[in-house]
Amino acid sequence: MLTLGVVAVILVLFFYMTTRGATQECTVCMEFRGQRNCASAVGQTREQAQRGAQETACGPIASGMDASIACGRTEPATVECRTR
Repeated sequence: MLTLGVVAVILVLFFYMTTRGATQECTVCMEFRGQRNCASAVGQTREQAQRGAQETACGPIASGMDASIACGRTEPATVECRTR
């Protein structure tokens, strides 16, 4: 139980430390090679949040490095950002 408690505290601290300065949240939908996927991400700037969401959205629909790069260079189908 003690080990699980320590792991839980570490996870909470990691989440807090990585998102505390994040003031922007974006949801991006990507269409690539006939597939569509949406993802959300947070960042200190709109550009960081959008880029993170785009990379996350491309992950499941692009297999291999070449496809991942090509998907990342594709214009998003939709982008919605808001201040947190």
